[in-house]
Amino acid sequence: MNTSPIDNEEVTENLDQPARIGAIRVEGAKRTRTSFVGSLVKPYLAAPADGSSSRPTTLADVLSTTQELRSLLLDTNIFTSVKPTLERSWSPLAERDDIDIVFRCTERGKYVIRTATDVGNQEGSASALVKINNVFGGAESLEGNISFGTKTRQAFQLRLEAPVVSLDHSLKTRGEISAFSTERDFSSFASVSEFAKGLKFALRTPWRQGSHEVAYELTSRHIGNLAENASLSMREAAGHSFKSALTHTYLRDTRDDTMFGSQGSYAKVSHEVAGLGGDVSHFKSESVFQVSRQVTNGLSLSYSAASGLLYPLSLYASRPPSTQSLFSDRFQLGGPLSVRMFKQNGLGPKDNGDSLGGDLYWSVGVSMFTDVPKKPHWPIKLHAFVNAGRLDALDRSKPIDLVQSVKQSLTRPSISAGVGLIYRFDPVRVEVNVGVPLVAGQSDLGRRGVQVGMGLEFL
Repeated sequence: MNTSPIDNEEVTENLDQPARIGAIRVEGAKRTRTSFVGSLVKPYLAAPADGSSSRPTTLADVLSTTQELRSLLLDTNIFTSVKPTLERSWSPLAERDDIDIVFRCTERGKYVIRTATDVGNQEGSASALVKINNVFGGAESLEGNISFGTKTRQAFQLRLEAPVVSLDHSLKTRGEISAFSTERDFSSFASVSEFAKGLKFALRTPWRQGSHEVAYELTSRHIGNLAENASLSMREAAGHSFKSALTHTYLRDTRDDTMFGSQGSYAKVSHEVAGLGGDVSHFKSESVFQVSRQVTNGLSLSYSAASGLLYPLSLYASRPPSTQSLFSDRFQLGGPLSVRMFKQNGLGPKDNGDSLGGDLYWSVGVSMFTDVPKKPHWPIKLHAFVNAGRLDALDRSKPIDLVQSVKQSLTRPSISAGVGLIYRFDPVRVEVNVGVPLVAGQSDLGRRGVQVGMGLEFL
């Protein structure tokens, strides 16, 4: 039985010679299900249903298939190394030109434990993560994460993710089941805290240069821990709600740099329909766009826009009109990560200093980045910006005229401008800006002078 490998010189000299894959073997997959490996390999061995011959017919074709399958095995994230070898087929039924492809693999460690301290999105946190790779032998990952922070007081998530081979042989389509709980402290702007726990079922798949996610989420929310000076509106918002929602999110990012982009664009569009059970019923949509362009060497412009709408689908007789839009579902706007030179969540309706959030918002921004003179290699950029936006509540005491509401919102913007420095602290971006609100609504809370922002996404 001859199982000697085919040497490189012999391969190079015979690329155009007839060859056919006789068998594919994956060695070293000790904790991986044979059925899973078989589902990856089978399409490269199976004959077409119409009887035509599309299997490799030359040695060059076999090499191309070998490289393709090697990349697929690495994409499972099960193996740290995959070394392919071509061997002459030893099967007694093999023909003269049959070649076996043998992959000798080294599996990744099963357990990952990691602790970290993070700073971003205007808060600091400490977290611990435990991850089990290839938990059931089919490239699944089971991950548990717990964190404690300055604003998200505590958060826990248990997530199981796996490729859906039956829908996408390339392993790019993935399914996810997760359970989560969070406690968020909103006392800096709303005199309350929110407690939430729930389940999420999601399916993600790539599409062209972006990706789609469809998810179903069950969430139990509770607004509590009211401060002594909490407003009447926040006291009315306190209590329990249960949301059952179907969501869709499209994400596309072609920027060459997420912080200091000089070309490309970013788009994120999400839609949510709640009311499939529970006591919350609405349509919620939010869009974020950004375009980056280089003006000259070391000077770039970024154009950003965002908008959101929370629209009721039905009314509940048991709820007073003022609480038909729930605080947990409303948008918040303002601060160093969105409309700069306004206080955190400082735009929109207020009651005794509490930011109530809104149902309709928009924001736009133009930012200019340039190198520090004679220091283009520094992780610091000079920054100038102009931002505008507005956050409004829809009047649900009468039929909603959405077109008129949008027109009124667009004609009454809050505007700010300023200059500053941006520091790259991967993956966090830190901004130190000096500016002023140029136009502000009656209820908006502006901030003059110095403003510091830390986060992953900025307007």
